[in-house]
Amino acid sequence: MKAAIVQHAPIPLAIGDGIAQAARLAAQAVEAGAQIVAFGETFLGGYPLWLDEAADAAKWDHPGTKALHRIILEQAVTENDPRLEPLQALCDRSGALISIGAHERRRSSLYNNQLLFRPSMAPLNHRKLVPTHGERLIWNRGDGSTLQPHDDGGVRIGSLICWEHWMPLARAAMHNQGEQIHVAAWPTVRESYAIASRHYAFEGRCFVLAAGTVQHRSDLLDGLDRVGGDNEARALIASLADAQLQFGGSMICAPDASILAQAGAQSEIIYADLDMGMIGAELAALDTDGHYSRPDVFELTVDKRPKDGVVWQD
Repeated sequence: MKAAIVQHAPIPLAIGDGIAQAARLAAQAVEAGAQIVAFGETFLGGYPLWLDEAADAAKWDHPGTKALHRIILEQAVTENDPRLEPLQALCDRSGALISIGAHERRRSSLYNNQLLFRPSMAPLNHRKLVPTHGERLIWNRGDGSTLQPHDDGGVRIGSLICWEHWMPLARAAMHNQGEQIHVAAWPTVRESYAIASRHYAFEGRCFVLAAGTVQHRSDLLDGLDRVGGDNEARALIASLADAQLQFGGSMICAPDASILAQAGAQSEIIYADLDMGMIGAELAALDTDGHYSRPDVFELTVDKRPKDGVVWQD
């Protein structure tokens, strides 16, 4: 398979505009022959940089944080969201797969979701199991119901988001399901994130598309303008450094942890041809879910039931 990572600046906050941009960028990759196209974490809506970059954002009742939360709730994608049709149509028309991060709203909470668009099928969800550190101010936790890959006629494709790659049991659950291509969604693929991505490829004997994004403070201000602006939200964003705040670094890794393609710190699309036969060759030395496992010593139980908190019974 030919794989692509679209490393680009999102259109923060304005998710409708972001979907249109993502469809255009994905189409460029598909026209170049890509059969799977990956975007980074929360590309639709943009990563909430103020949680990391604004010193006061975590203060109780902060007006700017509340205003931005309200905007994302209003803009976030929902189940069967008709705004996502351009991405679905591209998959249906081309037969390609598109993995893209999004802010998702379920009832009144937000989730960090990595959506996999598939030809003639509903998108596959993966909701981040544990929002990392300050992210808990914005996102709810996912559950085991979205911890699964997609089988694309013999090629199994899955994803984890950011620091889920340091959850050993989440990795074991994905390896058990026979992933062959894995999308590792990141905001920026910094050094430690690159190490985690290459480790995942080696441990899982799979190809890894470590997808990052590029983002500047000006992108956040542009996105805010697109949704009508808000003085309190603008004040918080204006407190960030007027600089580049996400730095790409995307890479495509092989099952032996070698790097097939790597991006710099600016917007670009990278490609690699994935030789699927390489997986079987590398499994000769290591299969962490098979001949290199000890099921007589270790056992993992995964609860795949959706956890909605309320069970309605007649």
